[in-house]
Amino acid sequence: MAEAYIVDAVRSPTGKRRGGLAEVHGADLGAHVLRAIVERNGIPDVDYDDVMFGCLDAIGPLAGDIARTCWLAAGLSDQVPGTTIDRQCGSSQQAVSFAAQSIMAGVNDVVIAGGVQTMSKIPISAAMIAAQPLGFSDPFSGSQGWRARYGDVQVSQFNSAQMIADKWKLSREQMEAFALESHTRALRAIAEGRFDREIIPLNGISMDETPRRTSLAQMAELQPLAEGGTITAGVSSQTCDGSSAMLIVSEAALKRYNLTPRARIAHMSVRAEDPIWMLTAPIPATAYAMKRAGMKLQDI
Repeated sequence: MAEAYIVDAVRSPTGKRRGGLAEVHGADLGAHVLRAIVERNGIPDVDYDDVMFGCLDAIGPLAGDIARTCWLAAGLSDQVPGTTIDRQCGSSQQAVSFAAQSIMAGVNDVVIAGGVQTMSKIPISAAMIAAQPLGFSDPFSGSQGWRARYGDVQVSQFNSAQMIADKWKLSREQMEAFALESHTRALRAIAEGRFDREIIPLNGISMDETPRRTSLAQMAELQPLAEGGTITAGVSSQTCDGSSAMLIVSEAALKRYNLTPRARIAHMSVRAEDPIWMLTAPIPATAYAMKRAGMKLQDI
Protein backbone atom coordinates (compact mmCIF):
# COMPACT_ATOMS: atom_id res chain seq x y z
CA MET A 1 0.00 0.00 0.00
CA ALA A 2 1.17 3.52 -0.77
CA GLU A 3 2.38 5.71 2.11
CA ALA A 4 1.12 9.16 3.11
CA TYR A 5 3.55 11.76 4.45
CA ILE A 6 3.08 14.99 6.40
CA VAL A 7 5.32 17.67 4.90
CA ASP A 8 4.19 20.86 6.62
CA ALA A 9 1.57 22.24 9.01
CA VAL A 10 0.52 25.81 9.68
CA ARG A 11 -2.19 27.52 11.67
CA SER A 12 -3.49 30.87 12.68
CA PRO A 13 -3.09 32.03 16.25
CA THR A 14 -6.00 30.94 18.43
CA GLY A 15 -8.21 33.97 18.93
CA LYS A 16 -10.16 34.25 22.16
CA ARG A 17 -13.88 34.99 22.16
CA ARG A 18 -14.47 38.51 20.87
CA GLY A 19 -10.69 38.76 20.51
CA GLY A 20 -8.33 39.70 17.72
CA LEU A 21 -9.79 37.32 15.12
CA ALA A 22 -13.47 37.76 15.98
CA GLU A 23 -14.22 40.02 13.01
CA VAL A 24 -12.35 37.94 10.41
CA HIS A 25 -14.74 36.21 7.98
CA GLY A 26 -14.47 32.42 8.06
CA ALA A 27 -13.46 32.26 4.39
CA ASP A 28 -10.63 34.74 4.98
CA LEU A 29 -9.51 32.96 8.14
CA GLY A 30 -9.19 29.68 6.25
CA ALA A 31 -7.70 31.39 3.18
CA HIS A 32 -4.92 32.78 5.34
CA VAL A 33 -3.44 29.38 6.20
CA LEU A 34 -4.05 27.92 2.73
CA ARG A 35 -2.18 30.75 1.05
CA ALA A 36 0.67 30.41 3.54
CA ILE A 37 1.15 26.66 3.14
CA VAL A 38 1.07 26.88 -0.66
CA GLU A 39 3.62 29.71 -0.67
CA ARG A 40 5.89 27.91 1.80
CA ASN A 41 6.18 24.66 -0.13
CA GLY A 42 6.58 25.66 -3.76
CA ILE A 43 4.00 23.30 -5.27
CA PRO A 44 2.02 25.07 -8.02
CA ASP A 45 -1.52 25.66 -6.79
CA VAL A 46 -2.99 23.91 -9.83
CA ASP A 47 -1.17 20.69 -8.82
CA TYR A 48 -3.15 20.24 -5.62
CA ASP A 49 -5.66 17.39 -5.87
CA ASP A 50 -8.06 18.38 -3.10
CA VAL A 51 -8.64 20.55 -0.04
CA MET A 52 -10.37 18.88 2.91
CA PHE A 53 -11.49 21.05 5.83
CA GLY A 54 -13.22 20.15 9.05
CA CYS A 55 -15.94 22.55 10.17
CA LEU A 56 -19.00 22.10 12.31
CA ASP A 57 -21.93 24.45 12.80
CA ALA A 58 -21.45 25.25 9.11
CA ILE A 59 -24.06 27.97 8.80
CA GLY A 60 -23.84 31.60 7.72
CA PRO A 61 -20.25 32.46 6.72
CA LEU A 62 -19.21 28.82 7.22
CA ALA A 63 -21.89 27.37 4.92
CA GLY A 64 -21.67 26.36 1.28
CA ASP A 65 -18.56 24.14 1.48
CA ILE A 66 -16.21 26.41 3.40
CA ALA A 67 -13.14 24.40 2.29
CA ARG A 68 -13.67 25.34 -1.34
CA THR A 69 -14.63 28.92 -0.42
CA CYS A 70 -11.43 29.39 1.60
CA TRP A 71 -9.29 28.12 -1.28
CA LEU A 72 -10.90 30.53 -3.72
CA ALA A 73 -10.77 33.41 -1.23
CA ALA A 74 -7.02 32.79 -1.03
CA GLY A 75 -6.76 33.61 -4.74
CA LEU A 76 -5.73 30.06 -5.65
CA SER A 77 -6.58 27.98 -8.73
CA ASP A 78 -10.28 27.56 -9.39
CA GLN A 79 -9.54 24.10 -10.81
CA VAL A 80 -8.88 22.63 -7.34
CA PRO A 81 -11.91 21.19 -5.50
CA GLY A 82 -12.66 21.26 -1.79
CA THR A 83 -14.87 19.36 0.61
CA THR A 84 -16.06 20.12 4.13
CA ILE A 85 -16.29 17.43 6.82
CA ASP A 86 -18.38 17.39 9.99
CA ARG A 87 -17.38 14.78 12.55
CA GLN A 88 -18.07 17.26 15.30
CA CYS A 89 -14.99 17.79 17.51
CA GLY A 90 -12.97 15.39 15.37
CA SER A 91 -13.72 17.14 12.08
CA SER A 92 -10.25 18.39 11.19
CA GLN A 93 -8.68 15.18 12.42
CA GLN A 94 -11.03 13.32 10.08
CA ALA A 95 -9.99 15.62 7.25
CA VAL A 96 -6.40 14.46 7.82
CA SER A 97 -7.53 10.82 7.80
CA PHE A 98 -9.49 11.22 4.57
CA ALA A 99 -6.58 13.03 2.93
CA ALA A 100 -4.15 10.28 3.93
CA GLN A 101 -6.56 7.56 2.86
CA SER A 102 -6.94 9.12 -0.59
CA ILE A 103 -3.16 9.12 -0.99
CA MET A 104 -2.78 5.56 0.33
CA ALA A 105 -5.43 4.44 -2.14
CA GLY A 106 -3.44 5.97 -4.99
CA VAL A 107 -6.20 8.42 -5.85
CA ASN A 108 -4.36 11.63 -4.90
CA ASP A 109 -0.76 12.82 -4.57
CA VAL A 110 -1.06 16.27 -2.97
CA VAL A 111 -3.83 17.17 -0.50
CA ILE A 112 -4.31 19.89 2.09
CA ALA A 113 -6.24 18.90 5.21
CA GLY A 114 -7.23 21.30 7.97
CA GLY A 115 -10.14 23.25 9.30
CA VAL A 116 -11.64 26.57 10.27
CA GLN A 117 -14.00 27.71 13.02
CA THR A 118 -15.29 31.17 13.96
CA MET A 119 -16.90 30.61 17.34
CA SER A 120 -17.16 34.31 18.18
CA LYS A 121 -19.67 34.75 15.35
CA ILE A 122 -21.10 31.23 15.04
CA PRO A 123 -21.40 29.90 18.61
CA ILE A 124 -21.04 26.26 19.58
CA SER A 125 -24.10 24.17 18.63
CA ALA A 126 -25.52 26.99 16.48
CA ALA A 127 -26.42 24.47 13.77
CA MET A 128 -28.25 22.34 16.34
CA ILE A 129 -30.87 25.05 16.83
CA ALA A 130 -30.74 26.73 13.42
CA ALA A 131 -33.95 25.01 12.27
CA GLN A 132 -36.07 26.15 15.21
CA PRO A 133 -37.95 28.65 12.99
CA LEU A 134 -38.88 25.64 10.81
CA GLY A 135 -40.28 23.73 13.77
CA PHE A 136 -37.29 21.60 14.78
CA SER A 137 -36.07 22.34 18.30
CA ASP A 138 -32.98 20.15 17.91
CA PRO A 139 -31.72 17.26 15.73
CA PHE A 140 -32.89 14.50 18.08
CA SER A 141 -36.17 15.05 19.92
CA GLY A 142 -38.38 14.62 16.85
CA SER A 143 -37.02 11.14 16.12
CA GLN A 144 -39.06 8.25 17.48
CA GLY A 145 -36.10 5.91 17.15
CA TRP A 146 -33.79 8.26 19.04
CA ARG A 147 -36.26 8.85 21.86
CA ALA A 148 -36.97 5.13 22.18
CA ARG A 149 -33.27 4.49 22.64
CA TYR A 150 -32.03 7.52 24.59
CA GLY A 151 -35.15 9.21 25.93
CA ASP A 152 -35.18 12.96 26.45
CA VAL A 153 -31.70 13.23 27.98
CA GLN A 154 -29.95 16.37 26.76
CA VAL A 155 -27.04 15.71 24.41
CA SER A 156 -24.41 17.97 25.91
CA GLN A 157 -20.67 17.92 26.44
CA PHE A 158 -21.22 19.71 29.75
CA ASN A 159 -23.46 16.90 30.98
CA SER A 160 -20.98 14.33 29.72
CA ALA A 161 -18.07 16.03 31.47
CA GLN A 162 -19.94 16.06 34.78
CA MET A 163 -20.95 12.40 34.37
CA ILE A 164 -17.30 11.48 33.75
CA ALA A 165 -16.11 13.47 36.76
CA ASP A 166 -18.69 11.73 38.94
CA LYS A 167 -18.00 8.21 37.63
CA TRP A 168 -14.22 8.40 37.96
CA LYS A 169 -14.40 10.51 41.14
CA LEU A 170 -12.43 13.42 39.71
CA SER A 171 -12.65 16.26 42.19
CA ARG A 172 -12.95 19.89 41.21
CA GLU A 173 -9.52 20.49 42.75
CA GLN A 174 -7.94 17.73 40.62
CA MET A 175 -9.49 19.07 37.44
CA GLU A 176 -8.46 22.64 38.17
CA ALA A 177 -4.88 21.57 38.91
CA PHE A 178 -4.79 19.70 35.58
CA ALA A 179 -6.24 22.70 33.71
CA LEU A 180 -3.78 25.11 35.32
CA GLU A 181 -0.86 22.89 34.31
CA SER A 182 -2.18 22.82 30.73
CA HIS A 183 -2.24 26.63 30.55
CA THR A 184 1.16 26.85 32.24
CA ARG A 185 2.67 24.50 29.66
CA ALA A 186 1.12 26.48 26.81
CA LEU A 187 2.54 29.74 28.14
CA ARG A 188 5.95 28.10 28.59
CA ALA A 189 5.86 26.75 25.03
CA ILE A 190 5.06 30.24 23.73
CA ALA A 191 7.95 31.73 25.69
CA GLU A 192 10.29 29.07 24.30
CA GLY A 193 9.20 29.78 20.72
CA ARG A 194 7.81 26.29 20.17
CA PHE A 195 4.85 27.55 18.12
CA ASP A 196 6.75 30.10 16.03
CA ARG A 197 7.17 27.83 12.99
CA GLU A 198 3.53 26.85 12.73
CA ILE A 199 1.70 30.09 13.54
CA ILE A 200 1.05 32.52 10.69
CA PRO A 201 0.27 35.96 12.26
CA LEU A 202 -3.03 37.51 11.28
CA ASN A 203 -4.87 40.74 11.96
CA GLY A 204 -2.14 42.00 14.24
CA ILE A 205 -2.18 38.80 16.31
CA SER A 206 1.12 36.91 16.26
CA MET A 207 0.55 34.36 19.02
CA ASP A 208 -2.28 32.47 20.73
CA GLU A 209 -4.63 34.60 22.80
CA THR A 210 -6.22 31.67 24.61
CA PRO A 211 -3.70 30.47 27.24
CA ARG A 212 -4.62 32.09 30.54
CA ARG A 213 -2.39 33.47 33.27
CA THR A 214 -4.40 32.36 36.25
CA SER A 215 -4.10 30.56 39.61
CA LEU A 216 -5.88 27.86 41.58
CA ALA A 217 -7.24 30.59 43.87
CA GLN A 218 -8.81 32.42 40.93
CA MET A 219 -10.21 29.21 39.45
CA ALA A 220 -11.77 28.28 42.78
CA GLU A 221 -13.93 31.42 42.61
CA LEU A 222 -15.69 30.36 39.38
CA GLN A 223 -19.28 29.19 39.59
CA PRO A 224 -20.12 25.63 38.42
CA LEU A 225 -21.97 25.37 35.11
CA ALA A 226 -24.72 23.38 36.84
CA GLU A 227 -25.96 23.72 40.41
CA GLY A 228 -24.15 21.26 42.62
CA GLY A 229 -21.68 20.36 39.87
CA THR A 230 -17.90 20.60 39.68
CA ILE A 231 -17.41 21.58 36.03
CA THR A 232 -16.60 25.28 35.53
CA ALA A 233 -15.44 27.44 32.64
CA GLY A 234 -11.94 27.12 34.07
CA VAL A 235 -11.71 23.40 33.21
CA SER A 236 -13.57 23.62 29.88
CA SER A 237 -12.22 24.02 26.36
CA GLN A 238 -12.51 27.59 25.19
CA THR A 239 -14.60 29.39 22.64
CA CYS A 240 -12.01 30.18 20.00
CA ASP A 241 -11.49 31.43 16.44
CA GLY A 242 -8.85 29.80 14.28
CA SER A 243 -7.78 27.84 11.21
CA SER A 244 -5.18 25.25 10.27
CA ALA A 245 -3.75 23.50 7.23
CA MET A 246 -1.56 20.42 6.81
CA LEU A 247 0.18 19.35 3.61
CA ILE A 248 -0.07 15.58 3.04
CA VAL A 249 1.55 13.97 0.01
CA SER A 250 2.51 10.67 -1.59
CA GLU A 251 6.04 9.34 -1.98
CA ALA A 252 5.88 10.23 -5.67
CA ALA A 253 5.10 13.84 -4.75
CA LEU A 254 8.01 13.94 -2.32
CA LYS A 255 10.36 13.14 -5.19
CA ARG A 256 8.58 15.26 -7.79
CA TYR A 257 8.72 18.47 -5.72
CA ASN A 258 11.89 17.68 -3.73
CA LEU A 259 10.08 17.77 -0.39
CA THR A 260 11.30 16.61 3.02
CA PRO A 261 8.65 14.82 5.09
CA ARG A 262 8.19 15.59 8.77
CA ALA A 263 6.30 12.37 9.50
CA ARG A 264 4.75 9.29 7.96
CA ILE A 265 1.16 8.45 8.85
CA ALA A 266 1.35 4.96 10.36
CA HIS A 267 -2.29 4.31 11.26
CA MET A 268 -5.75 5.90 11.47
CA SER A 269 -8.86 4.59 13.17
CA VAL A 270 -12.13 5.89 14.57
CA ARG A 271 -14.31 4.50 17.37
CA ALA A 272 -17.53 5.74 18.96
CA GLU A 273 -19.30 5.54 22.30
CA ASP A 274 -22.71 6.09 23.86
CA PRO A 275 -23.71 9.55 22.54
CA ILE A 276 -24.90 10.71 25.95
CA TRP A 277 -21.48 9.95 27.46
CA MET A 278 -19.69 10.91 24.18
CA LEU A 279 -16.45 12.27 25.71
CA THR A 280 -15.39 8.77 26.81
CA ALA A 281 -14.89 7.71 23.17
CA PRO A 282 -11.10 8.40 23.22
CA ILE A 283 -10.73 5.45 25.63
CA PRO A 284 -11.86 2.69 23.21
CA ALA A 285 -10.44 4.65 20.25
CA THR A 286 -6.98 4.69 21.79
CA ALA A 287 -7.08 0.99 22.66
CA TYR A 288 -8.27 0.12 19.15
CA ALA A 289 -5.65 2.29 17.45
CA MET A 290 -2.84 0.79 19.53
CA LYS A 291 -4.01 -2.74 18.73
CA ARG A 292 -4.34 -2.12 15.00
CA ALA A 293 -0.96 -0.40 14.84
CA GLY A 294 0.73 -3.14 16.86
CA MET A 295 1.92 -0.57 19.40
CA LYS A 296 1.72 0.15 23.10
CA LEU A 297 1.31 3.51 24.81
CA GLN A 298 4.87 3.18 26.04
CA ASP A 299 6.02 3.26 22.40
CA ILE A 300 4.84 6.86 22.01
